[in-house]
Amino acid sequence: MTPLLIALFGVILLFVLIALHVPIGPAMGIAGVVGFALLAGIDPALAIPGIEAVSAFKSLDLAIIPLFLLMGSLAAISGLSADLYNLVNAFIGHKKGGLAVATIGGCGAFGAVCGSSIATVATMTRVALPQMLAHGYRPAFAAGSIAAGGTLGIIIPPSLIIVIYAVLSEQFVLAMFAAAVVPGILAVLFQLLAIGVYARLYPDQVPAQGRSSWGERWAAVKQARAVILLGLLVTLGIYGGIVTVTEAAALGAVSAFILSLVRGSLDRAVIVQVARETAINSGMIYLVIIGAFSFSYFLALSGLPEIVVQWIGGLDVAPILIILALYLMYIALGAVFESVAAMVVTLPFVLPVIDLLGYDHLVGGDAGDGLGPWHDHPAHRDEYLRFARDGAQSAHPTDFPGRCPLSDRRSGAHPFAHLPAVSGDMAAKQMGLM
Repeated sequence: MTPLLIALFGVILLFVLIALHVPIGPAMGIAGVVGFALLAGIDPALAIPGIEAVSAFKSLDLAIIPLFLLMGSLAAISGLSADLYNLVNAFIGHKKGGLAVATIGGCGAFGAVCGSSIATVATMTRVALPQMLAHGYRPAFAAGSIAAGGTLGIIIPPSLIIVIYAVLSEQFVLAMFAAAVVPGILAVLFQLLAIGVYARLYPDQVPAQGRSSWGERWAAVKQARAVILLGLLVTLGIYGGIVTVTEAAALGAVSAFILSLVRGSLDRAVIVQVARETAINSGMIYLVIIGAFSFSYFLALSGLPEIVVQWIGGLDVAPILIILALYLMYIALGAVFESVAAMVVTLPFVLPVIDLLGYDHLVGGDAGDGLGPWHDHPAHRDEYLRFARDGAQSAHPTDFPGRCPLSDRRSGAHPFAHLPAVSGDMAAKQMGLM
């Protein structure tokens, strides 16, 4: 077989394995090794996973992943997420839709601590959903607002998917974090806007609660001091150039551990549970990265990405139409893949296309292009994937037990579904790309 046919066989094999419910990391690794063996022989093919595993485990950039996962788990079990929610709720919970706004604010703030979308939504569900249901919120909208707000955990730095993207695309992690700040802020603002519009259209479905006294508000501020300081410690340490991203992650994990000890949240069983969750989630992510690199080596050797880029370069169409096609591709993939899986599968093809169109990998746009879509940023990509499936968050089986059917959760996320494209264009304009 020719290299092109072998490449096509490898891609088909990958999707067959995924259809057979093989996890995405092993599926990419198997397809990459089989394809590489057909191209270069069995011995070099079998060496690739080992080489990539060693490279991944000794990478300081990837060491951020288990550290932030550990910090997020410790922050969740010590009640820091509840402190954030109660703080926002104390100031704006008395307004129409105030509890939903508090949920979005809590998700955004907690996302800045843990960097995980699933951890954010699972934690905020336990904290915010009972409150909203108790105050008469429509269950579908309550669940939808949590599902939408949960994605802020992966958009607002520090974000695990941004770290993975930076490593796979060979970008600086700190630069990627900086590029996500404006999109993250805009994502929060547009979600708050969606809640405001919904509250005006359906005021009976988002009733207000009683106004908190200033004494209650001050008590909420004092209770949330620890998590605010933790977030500032990580954020200012990174952006102030005081510590590296990896050092900030380690500092945050140690600080969260100390807070958990001070609050009496830790015992032997909890420590074992946190360590187990961190190890399992970290192992899954590392497996995906190792498989992605193995598959990328195979594709690079086959020459398929170059053929795709040459074909796209020969099309007599405006670049914006190619960007639109990529948007549609990610929406379609979002119906099947989890966002990390879709990203790592498509990067070997998408990054060369981005280079061909002249976009920067940080924001997906070049100031001279006049287009400005920044779909190549993982934060934006994740929003498209989330709304295509109504979110891995809204479908998570343990988050809404017996409280809200899956169909209602999906319908509840619809008021937020138009936001990614608008916030993306706004971000591009703010950064001078349009």
